[in-house]
Amino acid sequence: MRLTTANGSINLKTSARDEVIDVTEKVREIVSKSKIREGLACVFVVGSTAAVTTIEHEPGLVTDMRDAMDRLYPTSIDYEHHQRWGDGNGHSHIRASLVGPSLTVPILDGNLVLGTWQQIVFLEFDNKPRTRELMVQIVGD
Repeated sequence: MRLTTANGSINLKTSARDEVIDVTEKVREIVSKSKIREGLACVFVVGSTAAVTTIEHEPGLVTDMRDAMDRLYPTSIDYEHHQRWGDGNGHSHIRASLVGPSLTVPILDGNLVLGTWQQIVFLEFDNKPRTRELMVQIVGD
């Protein structure tokens, strides 16, 4: 067995905080182009105010995710980060760090191993529009 790596990226333009974007098909395309049949795909958000995870990407759950983030990490409280930088996005950094910047998904027979209702989603937590990059690195054979 000889391990191979392949890389790809996904570029997104977001409009503001609380976007939940399904990137599953874009990750699948990168895996398919890699020709790697067995291995791991790591999806990594470049930036500190966004995250990646899995969820059933349907409107009700997207709303539930937004509501949960507001309850757990409210935008209405004063964060020390605001005092230092004045950009009002302390909650964005906290949300992103606790959800996490990366996700690893197994690859079997050239396909991502995901449940029927499981999608890979990008979560935008910042309070202004951003141009985002997700790096996808695939390792396997």
